Amino acid sequence: MQLNTITNQTIALAGIAQAAALVQQLATTGTADPAAMETSIASILKIDSDSVIDVYGGSLAGIKLGLTQLNVQMNGFKIVNPEQARYSASLVFLENQLSGRKDLLKSIQTGITKAQAQSEHFGLLHENVLANLGEVYQSTISTLQPRIMVNGEEKYLSRPDIANKIRACLLAGIRSAILWKQCGGARWKFLFFRKKIQAELQILLKKV
Repeated sequence: MQLNTITNQTIALAGIAQAAALVQQLATTGTADPAAMETSIASILKIDSDSVIDVYGGSLAGIKLGLTQLNVQMNGFKIVNPEQARYSASLVFLENQLSGRKDLLKSIQTGITKAQAQSEHFGLLHENVLANLGEVYQSTISTLQPRIMVNGEEKYLSRPDIANKIRACLLAGIRSAILWKQCGGARWKFLFFRKKIQAELQILLKKV
């Protein structure tokens, strides 16, 4: 399977953008796009996949929110949503740090294995699954610097169930950042291949 393609890199970038959008939705409204949420959380549990799109449920529909948000962010020179852009950039930066920490990667793998078993028993978006994934994020990624500071409404951020969902979505963003790197993604490519990514986004959005 050829991983290093502009299509795969764009799909993985959309995965990061989707996670960032979900975090913002949860932090500011207390709710999130249910279909996108399901796809992003499921992507964490997809450790072994036949293809990049398989990580997101085998269909572009699962990352429609991410593709749309990425397209909005990449059109024009002004950053449309600075908060989402900050979350996305932070996720890529933290994944780079995480890649050198075998201890944390092992802890994450253990937590994901537990979440896989929980999701089979309770269902993917059950509070137990989200609490476990939230704890995995907090005990691993949150120990890296700089920590991602999520802005939103205090009435939502202070709720444990929403905090768990936000952390689980950030973990999904890390999953997509790992995938992006596996597909040959790099920060310099994001800058120099911008037009190629924009063109690929138009193709993918037409297929959704």
